Amino acid sequence: MYCPNCGKELVELSPNFCSSCGKRIQDIGVGGTPQPSTSAIPPCPTRAFSTFREYQQKKNEERQKYSLGRKRLKHNGKIKVRINVGLMVIQKGGLRPLRGKTVSLTTDPDISSTTLLSQAVKKMKDFNKDVKDGPFLLLYPDGTEVINIPGTQRPFTLGAYKAEVGKPYQRITVFICLKRDFEEVGNLSDLSDSDPEIVFKKKPEFDVADTLPWEPLDESSPLQQVAETENYTNLFEPIVIDSEDDVEDLTQDKEKDLSTEEPVETNVQAHEIIAHLALAIDHKKISRFNICRSDVWDGAVRGFQRSTYSDNNDMFIRFNDDAGCFEEGLDTGGPRREFLTLLTSHLRNRPIFDGPSENRYLVYNSRAAREDEYFLAGKMIAVSIVHGGPAPHFLSKNLVNHMIGNPSFSATVEDVKDEEIGKVLQQVLEAESEESLQNVILQNSTMFQTAGCLRSVKACEKQAFVEDYLRWYIIDRNHGAIQRFKDGLASLGFLPALQQHSRVLSPVLCFSAKALTASDLETMFRPDLSPAGSNRRQKESKTLDFWADYLLDSEEKMTAVSLEDLLLFATGLAALPPAGIIPPPRLEFLSDSPFPVANTCANTLKLPFLESYRVFKANMDFGIQNAPGFGCY
Repeated sequence: MYCPNCGKELVELSPNFCSSCGKRIQDIGVGGTPQPSTSAIPPCPTRAFSTFREYQQKKNEERQKYSLGRKRLKHNGKIKVRINVGLMVIQKGGLRPLRGKTVSLTTDPDISSTTLLSQAVKKMKDFNKDVKDGPFLLLYPDGTEVINIPGTQRPFTLGAYKAEVGKPYQRITVFICLKRDFEEVGNLSDLSDSDPEIVFKKKPEFDVADTLPWEPLDESSPLQQVAETENYTNLFEPIVIDSEDDVEDLTQDKEKDLSTEEPVETNVQAHEIIAHLALAIDHKKISRFNICRSDVWDGAVRGFQRSTYSDNNDMFIRFNDDAGCFEEGLDTGGPRREFLTLLTSHLRNRPIFDGPSENRYLVYNSRAAREDEYFLAGKMIAVSIVHGGPAPHFLSKNLVNHMIGNPSFSATVEDVKDEEIGKVLQQVLEAESEESLQNVILQNSTMFQTAGCLRSVKACEKQAFVEDYLRWYIIDRNHGAIQRFKDGLASLGFLPALQQHSRVLSPVLCFSAKALTASDLETMFRPDLSPAGSNRRQKESKTLDFWADYLLDSEEKMTAVSLEDLLLFATGLAALPPAGIIPPPRLEFLSDSPFPVANTCANTLKLPFLESYRVFKANMDFGIQNAPGFGCY
């Protein structure tokens, strides 16, 4: 068989293309005449290639796409990277890496600074038991705090930092440092910068490795000459390197700027910090909770202790009514907010807490310790705040200060609920003479000896003596319970964020005297109004007047429900959450029901059209009081 185009002899009997010219010869016979086509064979649905080279090019493109697809599949998989974590301490008036305290950390490349700090502190404490407790900060090698990518306003992620610095992950080193050390060095830097005078020092207060100390050209004593000789010897003393790890530390030491800046308080707000923590929640995965309102605690414990539960999963709450039937409807936020509200309210009265209702502190309970209730309580508070629920607002300031590393402590005898102990402490404070004071202390020596504060006390020292006992009673004796509570509070990175932004997040946990006002709710709920001039718009305006008066009456205790009950009815929250209410609350109007209707998932309150305020007020009270749960009523 020969090619009809170029005359090349073909080895195969019926080839599709010529191996010499590449022309298609499938439909051409040996003599160059077309072969008759059979109608019984259906035409090929794919496009026919005019030349062999087009067919070859198409195959090459398919092979390239297949190879690229495999590479993309490899890169899209979750990978782990390894970096180095060191410890910075105060040395020679500045923050410097501590030798022998560098550990390796395996983590995700898209990790944020808050989560990386939590993992770094845990790894450092696991391998170095001598590391002190306290709030830590995450620092770059130059001693600045890790918040944004250097030189930009982009939030820190490990992958973005690696791309900017141009090093492989194995060569990246970040450091942790005690917050108090960081602030102390910053204060020293501020003092030196605020004094513009030139002062001649007998001993250099700066690093001699950076510059030579200069002395004025005046007569010096023999002792001064000896000191100068020692400075010269220390300056040129050979540096001994123990291992290869120290080489990297010394290199980073040279690159670090000695003038560390004091941490600047930014204008970051609580809802912004919580929104950043909430990015860790995977809304495609859920953890289910089956709750009965008559026993919220039991259902919550079962849900949190379930093996499939994860802090990073979204929460799906399903309530049972009194008859035991499941309420219908999908949980899109309302049931979750109501559940967290009921749980936080119940948590306040658990036996693990003691003290006044608005100033609760942890107290050891053997049964709660066996059931790990302290860890569970801390986890519940962290999950509630990050998932958009209410904050506790009942923890003692002394307890919160202790957890964030603040030594401030201020307690009174009223904080002790034990009547016998409170009576003894009151007798100490009311002792009129040193003799009567010593008698009270000796009569209760066992009590004070247990606290480790039994000693001879003068009349002017009785207040400090009582404060020592109160510190032991509230903090020291409950150290194990507090530590376990902190472990639970670290869920979703809340505890590191609390320690890093203590001024912003501490008020979230402590009691606040500010209550809801009618103005708050009137501003919060934005009405959806009809076009101006319409008949329905006139009814809506009249109903809005009723609504404003009803809020004022609720604030003045002139209605059967409070402002907190009204907010709970509409949103599932009895107080404003630190994360903010999402979506924003709305007001709508209805003409087919004389009672209010709420949709807590959409944070929508529907008000009825009524002719008089007296009927409006009575129907609002009745509708809200007869709505024990969430949803449409």
